[in-house]
Amino acid sequence: MKVIDHLNQAKDTLVSFEILPPLKGKSISSIYDHLDPLMEFKPSWINVTYHRSETMFKKKSDGTFEKVEVRKRPGTVGICASIMNHYKIDAVPHFICGGFNKRETEDALIDLNFLNVENVLVLRGDAAKNEASFEPEPGGHSYAIDLLKQVLDLNNGIYMDEDIRNGGKTNFCIGVAGYPEKHFESPNPEIDLQRLKEKVDAGASYIMTQMFFDNQKFYDFQKACRAIGIDAPIIPGLKPITSKKQLSILPRIFHVDIPTELSNAIMRCKNDQECEIVGQEWLTQQSKELKKFGVPVLHYYTLGKPKVIWNVVKDIL
Repeated sequence: MKVIDHLNQAKDTLVSFEILPPLKGKSISSIYDHLDPLMEFKPSWINVTYHRSETMFKKKSDGTFEKVEVRKRPGTVGICASIMNHYKIDAVPHFICGGFNKRETEDALIDLNFLNVENVLVLRGDAAKNEASFEPEPGGHSYAIDLLKQVLDLNNGIYMDEDIRNGGKTNFCIGVAGYPEKHFESPNPEIDLQRLKEKVDAGASYIMTQMFFDNQKFYDFQKACRAIGIDAPIIPGLKPITSKKQLSILPRIFHVDIPTELSNAIMRCKNDQECEIVGQEWLTQQSKELKKFGVPVLHYYTLGKPKVIWNVVKDIL
């Protein structure tokens, strides 16, 4: 079922989870071990992130170096198919611009369609680790809206090969990313919101937000979206803080603020176990307030901490 159908049919706030593909060399059982306890809460869908290849230089026997591409976390498409088959629930693969040209994108979308995956979350994606800023693949997309339009073309039976006439139409429900604290590359919130509106106007069905730790930022973001005519459902993305090092990592990588009250509480902790308790309590309170506010879904980035998420959701539902 499409995400938008889940939202339209819901009678209360839904729950969904997001996972990372396992590192290369691990089996699908690592995904099942991660998700099994969370299935108790009957999530409406599971998001599966995509991680682009990384360029590395490996030393050869003659002393020279060879440039190779390494995918550390392969398998997003296969994992989605496995989740849908194993748990009988929907999966939402992340689809990114980085690392794909347009033909590879089309082929991957066709594979998803053959697997009866009806949902995609389209993102530009981050710059590669060796890039100062995002660089598209040769023949690829530079922006998420271009990727969105390619998915919409397939939904209309329009393929890259001009000799394909009356091509089979896909049926993807498309989500896009929103940033309560604005995308770090956007010059100001107004332009950031305008770019988001362009994606919704083009055909995106819903918005999934970047993580945030201050609910007021989400409330203000939703109000600003509605004020400029963005009427798509907005789903808050939520993540616990579970260690002191995240106080510097999360702002640096994800460009989000951490409230003083939360950072002070984390700094007083003596170890990561205490940090987990503080982060869990904060996320629980965030979730309760957002549910009372009337958000359509509480979407949790589990990312290696399923037990913390389990404790939070158990306290809410």
